[in-house]
Amino acid sequence: MNKTESSEEEWLFEIAPKDKFFSLNLKEVWRYRDLLMLFVKRDVVTVYKQTILGPLWYLIQPLFTSVIFTIIFNNVAGIKTGETPAFLFNLGGVMVWNYFTSCLNDTSDTFKKNASIFGKVYFPRLIVPLSIVMSNLVKFGIQFLIFIAFYIYYFMTGKVTFQFTTATLFFPILVAIMGILGLGLGMIISSLVTKYRDLSFLVGFGVQLLMYVSAVMYPMMLLKEKLPTFGWLIEYNPLAYVIETARYMLLNEGSISVSGLLYTVVVTIVVFFVGLLIFNKTEKSFIDTV
Repeated sequence: MNKTESSEEEWLFEIAPKDKFFSLNLKEVWRYRDLLMLFVKRDVVTVYKQTILGPLWYLIQPLFTSVIFTIIFNNVAGIKTGETPAFLFNLGGVMVWNYFTSCLNDTSDTFKKNASIFGKVYFPRLIVPLSIVMSNLVKFGIQFLIFIAFYIYYFMTGKVTFQFTTATLFFPILVAIMGILGLGLGMIISSLVTKYRDLSFLVGFGVQLLMYVSAVMYPMMLLKEKLPTFGWLIEYNPLAYVIETARYMLLNEGSISVSGLLYTVVVTIVVFFVGLLIFNKTEKSFIDTV
């Protein structure tokens, strides 16, 4: 064996241009799983580092939002939430909605926020948005514990009854759908922001508007009954089906639409793969525009 053949066999990895139009690169992501977990730890630890309340901010935001929704939409506007206490009803919707918006908002700035890292060292760029979704799952878990605590409180005071159904077992799948949908939309927006900077200003505003047509603070059927003209906003919004289904699984309030969930799954898969396709294409040349 000559010296050239020996040196070629010593290489473990080879960095080469991607020649595939569409590639998941899951093997490469798995190879860098240690880096993925490092990014997750970074996101969880450093977000509220050097803050007064620290991780308590994970709890303050959904609690205050639920209180405001309860006062405005239930006490003032008189929106009924069935047999479920209004605060618990709103807390369940806000908790699930926050996970989606966190995934969307944080991944929508992937290229702009990490341009300095991407320009210095190579690793699968998909790791960054994946780490964001996983770190937000930790945040969601903390908020879910708070939801359970208030559920127990209302149960002990006799305001809710414990009704465990088989549908509740599928709640983690519902959370995964929210994360994947937020990841897909975030990758699309992140790719577009590299060329069109003003899109980043529209994301926050658009998310706020989207919340009002996603049945976060009211039952899904209410808008269809009160404003039948705008019922299509709910019918074609997959997030509304997810939040309505989540409340049914957790509080046995509302209903489950099988056709709506199938529609949501199809939209989620399409958005994710379209986002991944655009993301993989953008990562080749984004450094020239960011």
